[in-house]
Amino acid sequence: MPPKYVKTIQEELFYEYAKLISRSAFEGKINYRFVSNRFKALRDGEITMSGTIREWQREQELHKECVFCGVGENLHMDHLIPRSRGGEDSADNMVWSCRNCNISRGDKGVFVWLGLKKKDNLHRLVAGKYLKQLFDLHAEKGTMNIHKDDIEGLCNECKNKSVCIEWDKEKELTCFCLESVF
Repeated sequence: MPPKYVKTIQEELFYEYAKLISRSAFEGKINYRFVSNRFKALRDGEITMSGTIREWQREQELHKECVFCGVGENLHMDHLIPRSRGGEDSADNMVWSCRNCNISRGDKGVFVWLGLKKKDNLHRLVAGKYLKQLFDLHAEKGTMNIHKDDIEGLCNECKNKSVCIEWDKEKELTCFCLESVF
């Protein structure tokens, strides 16, 4: 659950990205004071999400293994945003996934599949790619500025209702809302 100062879809994207920056700066840990600082810098335009070329270059340095579980065999290219839900066949949307994770995930969004407790364990570079994809989708759909007080309008179109019910997050702004547009 984001803090109270996160009020829109765009701010939720910035908040999740600020947590990634923290994980990078603090050896995998989330320092919430630092997150708050980076969130404000992102929101105010003082910093931006890193470019996809830079992320792609860093991703090439990773070992060839499943980005979800770390297994190094029986790997397939997987779409972060599933093709069945409009995901593209592009480097920005592709990651290595083992057969078991790929089948288990199906056409679910990464956050929905991992859940609130495991989503912050996703590899930082992969999570960054994913957040950029979600950022672009929300910009394209015109949903960036939906306020948490008006989130019910987004909920009416969302395919993740059962997950929000399961996590007791109905009609609340969460990372699940970020996946609501596909």
